[in-house]
Amino acid sequence: MPAPLAHHRAPTLSVSVALGMLSICMGLAASANAQSAATVSALFVPNRLSAKGALTLTVHYSNELGLLSPLRRSVMRLPARMGMSIPALRSCSPAHLRAFGDKGCPRQSKIGSGHAIIEARAGSQLIGESVVLGIFLGPPGNDLQPTFEVLGQGRTPLLERMVLDGTVIPGKAPYGETIVMNIPPIPTLALEPDATLPSLSLTIGTSVHRLAPTANTVEVPDSCPAGGFPFAGEFTYADGSTSSSLATAPCPLKGSRHAL
Repeated sequence: MPAPLAHHRAPTLSVSVALGMLSICMGLAASANAQSAATVSALFVPNRLSAKGALTLTVHYSNELGLLSPLRRSVMRLPARMGMSIPALRSCSPAHLRAFGDKGCPRQSKIGSGHAIIEARAGSQLIGESVVLGIFLGPPGNDLQPTFEVLGQGRTPLLERMVLDGTVIPGKAPYGETIVMNIPPIPTLALEPDATLPSLSLTIGTSVHRLAPTANTVEVPDSCPAGGFPFAGEFTYADGSTSSSLATAPCPLKGSRHAL
């Protein structure tokens, strides 16, 4: 991340919250048993070094056998010095989100939004549902580690409300922060398996032309490593299988400063 939360300028939170990447397309290599994969693409607006704005991340999961296993754990390793500026550290607790949704949460606690497709089985039928997502800054975790929650609002036959908890922990070079997110089971109909998550899209930060002083924004480093920004991901599924990947986000073609 650009600077620790204790820095004197606007506090920063790892793009972990953003799960962040600049314009990338990443294939996740699956284990032999899982035959699962995911494709990740993202766009930063504006797309330049040293910029503050918004990051849109889209993920598509697939399985060679056509039947996805529910995702249970996601670990994303992000580039060094990529982070998010949060001028007002206002949080909303997971318990509040589960009980009331975003009602009553501080306005400054919301750091992003998005949508997801969730699939549920009803006998021989596969039912898809679009779920609206909101991303909120959570209370500090152990050792003051940043946390975040992803709130999903759906309708029948799926749960009306779900909350995914995430934690930000330090990473090792060439990465910066590491985001660990646990995905709880998503019940559907009685006697039917949990829902799967074939796709989701998240937009983190603000990309309006004139940013308000209190706007939460994604920050891109002022320089790019030779070869691009490095990412790594590890995923664990309900059937015990795993998949992992290395990826590189190309350096912006136009930036305020040159690449390293």
